[in-house]
Amino acid sequence: MAGIAGPCSSGVLFRSREAGGINGASMAQFDGLRQVETMHMPVNGNKSNGLGFTSAPKCRIIKAMASSTVSAPKRETDPKKRTVITGMGLVSVFGSDIDTFYNKLLEGESGITLIDRFDASTFSVRFAGQIRTFSSKGYIDGKNDRRLDDCWRYGIVAGKKALEDANLGPEVLQTMDRTRIGVIVGTGMGGLTAFSAGVESLIQKGYKKISPFFIPYSITNMGSALLAIDTGLMGPNYSISTACATANYCFYAAANHIRRGEADIMVVGGTEAAVMPTGVGGFIACRALSQRNDEPHRASRPWDKNRDGFVMGEGAGVLVMESLESALKRGAPIIAEYLGGAVTCDAHHMTDPRSDGLGVSSCITKSLEDAGVSPEEVNYVNAHATSTLAGDLAEFNAIKKVFKDTSTMKINGTKSMIGHGLGAAGGLEAIATIKAINTGWLHPTINQDDLEPTVTIDTVPNVKKQHEVNVAISNSFGFGGHNSVVVFAPFSP
Repeated sequence: MAGIAGPCSSGVLFRSREAGGINGASMAQFDGLRQVETMHMPVNGNKSNGLGFTSAPKCRIIKAMASSTVSAPKRETDPKKRTVITGMGLVSVFGSDIDTFYNKLLEGESGITLIDRFDASTFSVRFAGQIRTFSSKGYIDGKNDRRLDDCWRYGIVAGKKALEDANLGPEVLQTMDRTRIGVIVGTGMGGLTAFSAGVESLIQKGYKKISPFFIPYSITNMGSALLAIDTGLMGPNYSISTACATANYCFYAAANHIRRGEADIMVVGGTEAAVMPTGVGGFIACRALSQRNDEPHRASRPWDKNRDGFVMGEGAGVLVMESLESALKRGAPIIAEYLGGAVTCDAHHMTDPRSDGLGVSSCITKSLEDAGVSPEEVNYVNAHATSTLAGDLAEFNAIKKVFKDTSTMKINGTKSMIGHGLGAAGGLEAIATIKAINTGWLHPTINQDDLEPTVTIDTVPNVKKQHEVNVAISNSFGFGGHNSVVVFAPFSP
């Protein structure tokens, strides 16, 4: 159900609303963004007082076994199993054209502005990466367009654009075996506007006034379902909801369907539309958001000493992933290659990252093993980099743990310009990663005014840089300790 799946892992610790009582100890805590007042903690362990969540326990010691593999890694060579990218589609704060999106990123333009979709004047955070110029004309018929939650509108348009980009328009699809083409478009929050409207109708008017579309347009699987219904794609179809790691989880799952021979083509990504009162209000309650209302365009600043939380964004990012055999057979445009990926869990806390970084570093290591890539081959990281105090450094430390020589490596933060797209973030950032591979240019991480001294890898501060990408990874992490890393490279026959 919408609203059950949580958002991203950004180093936020929830605290109890009531700190009183005599049967517990008190301790100062950080919520990952700023220090909060002294907390009352029960003496009998990490139990909730019924009003909030407990603090993060200390990391349990987990023995990480060294890999027994001593031979050089080998990439997949079977054309039935090699997975290539043949199409991309998006909906973003910079519009729905791939080249325009990436050019805006290269220019270092911020898409963060004051919210005007609803009256946010009484909210403590009044800005976001709000989409304003979206049009579904030619992709969704008028009747359905009026009914659909924006989450599904964004996903359908991005998905159909990706199919068009892959030369898989309606006429071509009619001639293909569509039982071999699947869809996995996930979301972290689901149809949040539809869900909120249904609850409002129930409270104000009674259950008889709830729309019959309340449930269908709220549940998180509907992005994949609606896109398949519109296009007739009958292959593997479901959604994944792992908060802000969602889209990467979808890429990983889709590639495995192709590798196992269950599909030839998968339409894959993430979609989100949470810039609305419930979404913004909920994240404010988490104490997760930046409060730079006087400087919205300067609010998202990964790795900068003065960062104070993430900035909400929205949109959709979808890839067409295809077996090399299928792509060559139909003469498809091959944009890049997906080499591999991995997913892990911190098994630590709902919102706070592990202090030892084991969940993230092991995920990076496993992704490289799956890809048949050595750490030395990777020279670009599109980081999760949400602009939170704890999250940014936890990710950076994990990167340093895996990659011993970072002298030629570059990392950057797409969220510095478009905000945090939650379940769509990995999809949008995968597209940014692939465009970096194709163009040889890395977009900057903007608002890098006073970099953390421990951040010693080139973050491409404020100005784009030319960089030939050998192998790239894209990181996404989510509330619940969900970690995901995907590996892309230029296609080489």
